[in-house]
Amino acid sequence: MRRFRVKIDDEVFEVEVEEIGQGVEREAVARKPVVSPSQPPALPQKPAVTPKPAATPAPKPAQAGAGDVTAPIPGVITEIKVAAGASVKKGDILLLLEAMKMQNEILAPFDATVTEVLVSQGATVQTGDVLIRLDS
Repeated sequence: MRRFRVKIDDEVFEVEVEEIGQGVEREAVARKPVVSPSQPPALPQKPAVTPKPAATPAPKPAQAGAGDVTAPIPGVITEIKVAAGASVKKGDILLLLEAMKMQNEILAPFDATVTEVLVSQGATVQTGDVLIRLDS
């Protein structure tokens, strides 16, 4: 039989543990709490907190295709420089995305025609949201 002191929520317990044998469960007997003179009196136990059910994740936007230009960072669209049907060259500015008080130019990744603009000025976007669809 071995004796241990166990501290649980600032309360000290003296515990005796008996090892019965290999493959057999061990038995633990709890004794009265041991309060040391230097320790303040124990506070009443807090009620158990039940975990909240996990929130259902929001539906994810459609996966980006080969000709889709996506948001590299979350931010707000401050200006759209192109419209559907416009021809763009690689490196042309498609729109401006403000993030952390900085204007970020979103550029055309290749020569293409703008088939669809999926955002509007003032829209808030998240990383990976499709902003513009291009057709090469």
